[in-house]
Amino acid sequence: MQETMKSVARYTGWLGSIALYLSGAALVLMTALIAAQVFWRYVLNDSIVWTEPGSVMVMGWFIFLGAAVGVREGYHLSFDVLLLVLPMNIKKILHSISDVVVVAFGFGMIYYGGQLLWKTAGNIIPSLGISGAFDFAPLVGGGFLLVVFGLERLLRRAAGLPTARFGETPPEDTDTGEVEDEAIGTP
Repeated sequence: MQETMKSVARYTGWLGSIALYLSGAALVLMTALIAAQVFWRYVLNDSIVWTEPGSVMVMGWFIFLGAAVGVREGYHLSFDVLLLVLPMNIKKILHSISDVVVVAFGFGMIYYGGQLLWKTAGNIIPSLGISGAFDFAPLVGGGFLLVVFGLERLLRRAAGLPTARFGETPPEDTDTGEVEDEAIGTP
């Protein structure tokens, strides 16, 4: 199972890299749209009507894509004071519970985001001239990535592979000498 998960990690790594680059590009695009709006409004004394809703839509993409990559790479905030004193087997259980919650949240994003997407598909965003469903597509896409990356973490842990903080050397448990389940590393 470890070899299978290492193969899966290559594909999810590519998926994570693509999501991260798209997220970065979306952040740059949103910044450019806001800068253009400020320039048009205060220098040219005019306004571009579609920059605000366009920027908000682009912001949804970089937030949800970036958040999903943060789950895969283990960079989200967590309260780990208790984990510092618990034995390794309990830590793995608690990390797994956390990943199950992330997967469930991802499914909720897909389900409820899909409902919103479907209900607004017939609406047109006036300033952009596109379907209102585009506002909720990032919610569904981000939810899908949360599910994929959360399941990857669960399966890697079940296979005995490290699961977080890509490229870092996992810390060692001083009591048992075991290596903590804290680093995925690129296979």
